[in-house]
Amino acid sequence: MRVLVVEDEEFLAEMIAEGLRRDAVAVDIAPDGPTALEKLRFGAYDVMILDRDLPGLHGDEVCRRVVGARLLTRILMLTASGTVRDRVAGLGLGADDYLTKPFAYDELLARVLALGRRSRPALPPVLERAGLTLDTARRQVCRDGRYLSLSRKEFAVLETLLRAEGAVVSGDDLIEEVWEEDTSYRTNAVRVTLSKLRTKLGAPPVIETVPGAGYRIGNGPAASTGNGPAAGTGNGPAPLTGPEGAR
Repeated sequence: MRVLVVEDEEFLAEMIAEGLRRDAVAVDIAPDGPTALEKLRFGAYDVMILDRDLPGLHGDEVCRRVVGARLLTRILMLTASGTVRDRVAGLGLGADDYLTKPFAYDELLARVLALGRRSRPALPPVLERAGLTLDTARRQVCRDGRYLSLSRKEFAVLETLLRAEGAVVSGDDLIEEVWEEDTSYRTNAVRVTLSKLRTKLGAPPVIETVPGAGYRIGNGPAASTGNGPAAGTGNGPAPLTGPEGAR
């Protein structure tokens, strides 16, 4: 899952981002409205945490433009004002959810994960395939009843592969889904993370490498266990000037 935090208070933005990253969420930060719109033009985000009271371009206008472009990005609006009138106004602009400052991080995380599920085809909170069980709410993974200790990147990669339900996921798509925007597509991040993940999953191998295409989790032992990066083109940019899919 990819989240864009749009918040001009640097400390708060970093606090939210660090918390989400600990929970295996890829996070980028925008300090103002124009920067947020620029990032949305060139990157696909599942959820945008949007401070309503932004300087320069107000959060309300950012919300209007995102909704007007019909992006799939879900919007969680933050504000210091918690009156019913303000909540109704924020939701009336097209925001999907509304949270008043100050807030509990656990509630923020729960709302972000819920919105993230709404931005994708409906899938159960517990993903199962090839003896693997991944609980997205509890952030737990087990194989054949054996619990595994995964890093947040390993967890996110495995979740992405399981959500694909056996379809091939390219290396570029894994970068787009799991890593922050400053990660170079030329790094070996995918290869290294997959190598460590395969070691922790143990035998028989379940992550297949599809030469020239990417990776997938089959129904049984993987036919190919190479750790090399696969070619593939990631998701294209989500322009703010045309329909990208109905909200």
